Amino acid sequence: MEQFFSKLSTILEVDEVKPDDLFESFQSWDSLTVLSVIAMIDADYGINLMATDLAGIKTPGELANLIDSKKTGLIR
Repeated sequence: MEQFFSKLSTILEVDEVKPDDLFESFQSWDSLTVLSVIAMIDADYGINLMATDLAGIKTPGELANLIDSKKTGLIR
């Protein structure tokens, strides 16, 4: 997930994103950023999320856990 946090930092326009950071603490965290994160997850992991899927997600670590749980549910 190191690459995931790196890509999040690019989207959020910061040097580093840690698993326990709060998304709301990032100045660029808004609805357009949410869409960018969803697009990145779809492109990189093949997981289709909706903005409502992120409603209860507060940290990058929680989002990474959601991605991991969705990946294990995919048929390979």
